[in-house]
Amino acid sequence: MSKILVMILFLLVTITWGTTWIAMKIAIETIPPFFATGIRFLSASPLFMFLAYYTKTPLLFPSGKRWFQLIISIFYFSIPFTLMLYGGIYVSASMASLIFSNMPVVVLMISFLYFKKQICLTQKIGILLSLFTLFVILLSELESQCFVQWKGILALLIALCSHAVIYSECQRKCYNISVITFNALPSLLSGILLSIISWFLENPQITNFSNRSILAVFYLGNFSGIFGILAYFYLQKKISALYSSTVFLIFPIISIFLENYLDKQTISLCKIWFIFPLFLGILLTLIQFNYQKIQKLRFDE
Repeated sequence: MSKILVMILFLLVTITWGTTWIAMKIAIETIPPFFATGIRFLSASPLFMFLAYYTKTPLLFPSGKRWFQLIISIFYFSIPFTLMLYGGIYVSASMASLIFSNMPVVVLMISFLYFKKQICLTQKIGILLSLFTLFVILLSELESQCFVQWKGILALLIALCSHAVIYSECQRKCYNISVITFNALPSLLSGILLSIISWFLENPQITNFSNRSILAVFYLGNFSGIFGILAYFYLQKKISALYSSTVFLIFPIISIFLENYLDKQTISLCKIWFIFPLFLGILLTLIQFNYQKIQKLRFDE
């Protein structure tokens, strides 16, 4: 039964994360980025609030860490997710998913550079290989497409780094905080903040929103944003970090094939060939991380 549950959780995470980037492209067809992100979080926050009430989970972080809850609202929710949608205006969904597949690599690199975490030679090779391959992919994309894509690529890279920095800090400061607490109040605060900003900057015209875009926003908030996050959280409790992190190798593949199927396009050979070394670099960082954890457990015994 536990194996079936793990398979269900793994499939749920890969499918939701793989389809998220397509849903983002659809959402911004008629809805501006700030407003779409704000409504996304406002639609997700009531269910998180209900889960907090039902499970008797506190909404506020422990005393002394509540300032960090505000930082999470801004630098993990508001800014990065808005930048993801803004980047989607210029960059394809498959390219955005490839950029974010490097999340484990960037987290490890930040932990090494800023938090002085010890990493071994294999992990360093993985970091260099994945980042170099991603650079080549982005460069080839800029040369083959309109150069205005650099705006979307830059937005996505900033969002990626912002998520990685906050995630690294959370591993140090908030490792014992419930996933519901982490998402409930920050989602509400981000939704209100972004909706207000959108009202003044974007002047959204609701009558221009298509049903397709509206459904995409609610899909991002209520399915991808809730069930995807909860599924990944519980998946991490069921299996090792190595196996749960392989999600980052699979969801971009789903995004690439889904986008090419919907747009009736063929995947470029360049993109296919460069995906292999990119994923190999990511895998090297994950494998060694798991090995170090096993060695530490053996030493403690």
